[in-house]
Amino acid sequence: MRLDYPANIKIIRVPCTGKVDVMYLLRSIQKGADGVYVVGCLEGTCHYKEGNLRARERVDYVRMLLEEIGLEADRVRMYNLSSGEGPTFAAYAREMTEHIKALGPNPLGKSGKA
Repeated sequence: MRLDYPANIKIIRVPCTGKVDVMYLLRSIQKGADGVYVVGCLEGTCHYKEGNLRARERVDYVRMLLEEIGLEADRVRMYNLSSGEGPTFAAYAREMTEHIKALGPNPLGKSGKA
């Protein structure tokens, strides 16, 4: 199945979303990404037990940090779906892209400086 999602989406695969660290998310924003989203297993179905729950906590923490420094928390989001939901993944990618377009470019830009 060929999924149709925006070309500006960069996919970084990890064994489990539990491996997504706060610093990865913050560094992406610092380096100029307009938005970052994490797609994990459905809650309660993580192969590694609680990886997706840890990822959700980290995403929420990054959202709080972004608000504290004056950036929109919605630049970072988390979605949950099963591996068989390719069309839903593509829909989330389109949704996130449209949402980020509405927010506008990352004020840190590519330089990482405000």
